[in-house]
Amino acid sequence: MRTLVHPERDQLQLTTILAALSDPIRLRLIRELALAGEMPCGEFASPVAKSTMSHHVRTLREAGVLRVRLQGTQRRLSLRSEDLDARFPGLLSAVLQADASVEDSARSIEPEPREGEEGGMA
Repeated sequence: MRTLVHPERDQLQLTTILAALSDPIRLRLIRELALAGEMPCGEFASPVAKSTMSHHVRTLREAGVLRVRLQGTQRRLSLRSEDLDARFPGLLSAVLQADASVEDSARSIEPEPREGEEGGMA
């Protein structure tokens, strides 16, 4: 079995982390992990194929944002919050807070269905 490489704390680079967090799917994954803690990879509600999700997880792992732990046939994901906070204090909190406020703003400007119309797409 292949060994999963995780960068050491002192190897974490801000530009690599920010690039990894620039994708909406990856931000969503990080937000779910921040709320739930460690989760199996297959439990994420994702609108992408498994191979694409694997790419996103690998990108986050190689950037140092995630830790992937093998447990039997499962890959369990967790945030490397302590490492990120030690290296870049407040970065993860700021990213999650900014992402949540953007999502809240997007929800607040969605048009409400007009009378006689159903909400949602046909």
